[in-house]
Amino acid sequence: MFEQVPVPTPFQVGPVNAYLADRTLVDPGPDSDEAWSRLTDALAERDLAPEDIEQVLITHPHPDHFGLASRFRELGASIVAHSDAAAIMADFPGRLDAEQAYFSEFFERCGMAPSTADTVTELPEAFVHYAPSVTVDRSVSAGETVAVDGRELRVDDLVGHASGEVLFAFDGPGGREAIVGDNVLAEITPNPFLQPPVDPDAARPRVLPAYNDSLATLRDAGYDRLHPGHRGLVDDPAGRIEAILAEHEERTERVADMLDEPTTPVEVMTGLFGDLPVTEQFPGMSEAVGHLDVLEAAGRVTVSETDDSIRYERDE
Repeated sequence: MFEQVPVPTPFQVGPVNAYLADRTLVDPGPDSDEAWSRLTDALAERDLAPEDIEQVLITHPHPDHFGLASRFRELGASIVAHSDAAAIMADFPGRLDAEQAYFSEFFERCGMAPSTADTVTELPEAFVHYAPSVTVDRSVSAGETVAVDGRELRVDDLVGHASGEVLFAFDGPGGREAIVGDNVLAEITPNPFLQPPVDPDAARPRVLPAYNDSLATLRDAGYDRLHPGHRGLVDDPAGRIEAILAEHEERTERVADMLDEPTTPVEVMTGLFGDLPVTEQFPGMSEAVGHLDVLEAAGRVTVSETDDSIRYERDE
């Protein structure tokens, strides 16, 4: 039903997979002339122009997935995404400002030097121009359907990789299939990045425990093929998800072994990855804090938290 169109990105992960069916486009890629040229060439090969696209579906609000949505909307396309994704995409620079304010302070409490915390949280500013803010015309959630090429795609929630992430499921030539964004990748173990609280008084989302639960639900849903946001198709969804969960479990146990005494998340990150360059420290902290969250949810650690520091110690 959907044709995969790899679109170039400036990010380390490489090209993002856009998907095209009739006059519907899923995850058009980042806002760059290179990405636009690749997409318009792909459309022309199918006797379509950009203004022929009627709707753009967004799996999640990351720049490499939704950046070009604004160009298509200006040409008349309707943008479809989850309401949580819509709020982020409507003011992407504002979302980044909120994340910077929260994580700069949070990383300091986790044991990071203030100057490093500022640098780590400022780095994403370089990518804001790849993701112009865009208005979502239709918000969707689990249980709803979207009409594409005479068929009804079923929407379901995905939790953990990004706020407001959804899958679009359909019956295709491979059986029960779904476009799943970055929730499951064939060759990469996805890193669910830390997310700020919904509002200042709310608790920080425990992303990795929620992601593990979401993966288990997806594993048991009986899909025959998954269409991911990067690289190749996943033709054994249950097996691939089992492998991802096993990698998560192995790393969680490595983290548990580090906690003989009160330990900061920065010390855990260093224990896992060594001396990371500053460009890799947000993903590194997401891994470290995520696995500490898993241990906390399982009641296996004691958390000592003050206004200045957060430390974890394994319960014997």
